[in-house]
Amino acid sequence: MSAPPLTLNLIQGSVSLRFTPEAARHLKAALDELMQKLKAVSAQSTPGTGRPAPQKPVEYRHAGEVFLEVFCNPNIWPSPFAAKVLVTVRDERIKLTTEAELTQIADDIQQYIDQAA
Repeated sequence: MSAPPLTLNLIQGSVSLRFTPEAARHLKAALDELMQKLKAVSAQSTPGTGRPAPQKPVEYRHAGEVFLEVFCNPNIWPSPFAAKVLVTVRDERIKLTTEAELTQIADDIQQYIDQAA
């Protein structure tokens, strides 16, 4: 039995692609890492504590039947709930690059993992 398609809900519209549950778990781990970095930046940004230590951007790439890249710089967002990620989906015929809300993408990935289990 093949895995269901992964649907990512974007700010305007959505995109579906073939994805594996294993790749989804790797993407979830990258998003969890990003959430932790955003929480660290948010916690260090309290008044009077000075500037927060810069965090490295998080970049996830999956090269399967379709290439998927998710990128976010945690230093420009005040919290995980405000953060947006840059999503790129491409194959040899089309390339889509757009922003999506981090929390929505995280929910989409979790829903996919639950569905595929």
